[in-house]
Amino acid sequence: MPVSPLPRLSNAQARRLFLHKHGLCHHPKGSGKGQDLSAVIDQLGFVQVDSINTVARAHHMILAARRPAYKEKNLKLLLERDRHLFEHWTHDAAIIPTEFFSHWKLRFSRDREKLIQRWRNWHQNEFEAKLDEVLKRINDEGPVTSASVGEDENRSSGGWWEWHPSKTALEFLWRTGELSVCRRNGFQKVYDLTERVIPDEHRSYSHAPQETVDWAARSALDRLGFATSGEIAAFWDLISPQEAKDWCQDALQDGLITEVEIECAGGVFRKVFLYPETLASLDEVPEPPTRLRILSPFDPALRDRKRAERLFGFSYRIEIFVPEAKRQYGYYVFPVMEGDRLIGRIDMKAHRSDDRLQVRAFWPERGVRSSKGRLSKLEAELGRMARFSGCSSVGFDKDWLREPF
Repeated sequence: MPVSPLPRLSNAQARRLFLHKHGLCHHPKGSGKGQDLSAVIDQLGFVQVDSINTVARAHHMILAARRPAYKEKNLKLLLERDRHLFEHWTHDAAIIPTEFFSHWKLRFSRDREKLIQRWRNWHQNEFEAKLDEVLKRINDEGPVTSASVGEDENRSSGGWWEWHPSKTALEFLWRTGELSVCRRNGFQKVYDLTERVIPDEHRSYSHAPQETVDWAARSALDRLGFATSGEIAAFWDLISPQEAKDWCQDALQDGLITEVEIECAGGVFRKVFLYPETLASLDEVPEPPTRLRILSPFDPALRDRKRAERLFGFSYRIEIFVPEAKRQYGYYVFPVMEGDRLIGRIDMKAHRSDDRLQVRAFWPERGVRSSKGRLSKLEAELGRMARFSGCSSVGFDKDWLREPF
């Protein structure tokens, strides 16, 4: 087999670098509030928002995995009082540093035409006729929810494609930047005019499209550690694959980035880009702590399922929409990380009325022994998860310790 002329990172080096960039190579400590919490979110780039509350919602679990002292109110203060964060879309709904808001104007302009055409076909409810009415009401009367607009419109208990016209108008105005989410009531979004939510220093500034392309590519690669052009485009989902590909070609020619090969979990090598200074400082990347962490399925380290499988040999699928009889593991199963390895997955649920976190099953990955020391670390982490979810005890189903599939 010919020797590659490109520098190579072993699988262990690639895993550590990736986890280091995602705040998982240090012992989790810090206040988990104020500037400390802002720094965590800035390092990650964004935190995905998810409504499922089996134990705690995804955005809270992501932050607690890095800051055990984190409390849900700490994020609320940054979002709703300090306006250091805003809520919008990356690949999905996410909480993003407000200093990045000006770059989202590219998404607003691109989404406007795309969504008008798409939603005309999907919703077919003439939502465009409601845009001015909804804006005027918010301007005159203040923030609204989808429940407080379009009171005379037909409503459905179906999915998002059956939104009533004013709800569709609200979402369109939010997705295109005229409205912003000012707070949530429970998990229901409350919308207000963007000028009342986003501080002027971030709202008034605009970039040329190419400036945002450059920012998006640079900042994505910095947070990923290494990536293909496709992974760079997908990180923020703010620029097109072709724009990311062109940026990589130009940056490679200019010496801003370099090309290397990383070893995947199966021994195959894959070409990626990284910054030369990243390659030069690999020896400074710390070994991750051996503590065990239960992660959200939407943790940034796992959001790209294919990348997680290539790096860790860990194949993960959300089975929410799989019929119960056909599920391999469970409705909402949490990945378990130990050091720089994903060692298993656990099915658990917070029964707050019973003050108990109940563990249905733990499946170790193949080749992972359920040793006494490992199970002790798992039970310690379950205790932390119970307290975080508002429960004081942990319960176990009779057959909770399973064999790998």
